[in-house]
Amino acid sequence: MLDEAEPVIRTDPVMAELIERHDPYVEPDWNEFERLCISIINQQLSTASATAVRERVFELLRDEVTPETVLEAEDEALRAAGLSESKIEYMRNAARAFRENDYTRAGLADHSNDEVIDSLTEIKGVGEWTARMYLLFVLQREDVLPLGDLAIRRAIEELYGDGDDMSRAEMREIAEQWRPYRSAATRYLWAEYESD
Repeated sequence: MLDEAEPVIRTDPVMAELIERHDPYVEPDWNEFERLCISIINQQLSTASATAVRERVFELLRDEVTPETVLEAEDEALRAAGLSESKIEYMRNAARAFRENDYTRAGLADHSNDEVIDSLTEIKGVGEWTARMYLLFVLQREDVLPLGDLAIRRAIEELYGDGDDMSRAEMREIAEQWRPYRSAATRYLWAEYESD
C-alpha cells in the first residue's frame, strides 16, 4: 500500500518532507481480536500509560489474548493490570461479539468502511475512533482518516496551521489531496508526532 501511496501523497510538499524524514508508523502484526483489545485499552490514555497497561494485560493472559482468555480472566486480576471496570466490560463485550460474528479480515472483506464502523460500534465500548483504528490497522484499508485521534489532529495543526487550532472540516480539506491513500499519510503523521 505504501509504495502505491507515496507518489500521490508526495505531491503535498509537507507530506513529501515527512516521507524524507521518517519511516511510516507501523505496528506489530497483532491478530484481529488482539488489535481490538489494544484499541479498547488505548482509549483516553496517553501512549506510555496505554503501553504499560497493554503489556500487563497481555502478560496476565500469557500472550494468549483470545475471546476465551478474556472471558475467563478474573476481574480482580484485570483491574490489577490497570483496566478500569468499564474497560473490562468493553473487552468482554468484544470477546462475546467475536464469538458470535466474523470480524476477521476475510469476514469483513466485502463490507464498506461505513458498514464496518456500523458493525463494530454495535459492540458496547467500541466507538468510532476504535472502529477507525480497526479499519486502518487490522483491515488495512487505504483511505482512512482518523480525526478522532488526538495525535493526528495535533500533527496536522503543527504542520499545516503553525500550531493553531483547526476545525475538523479544515483538516478534512487538507487531507483531500492525500486521497485515496489517507491511511498512508496518517502513518507519516503519527511518525512525526511521535518524533517530537
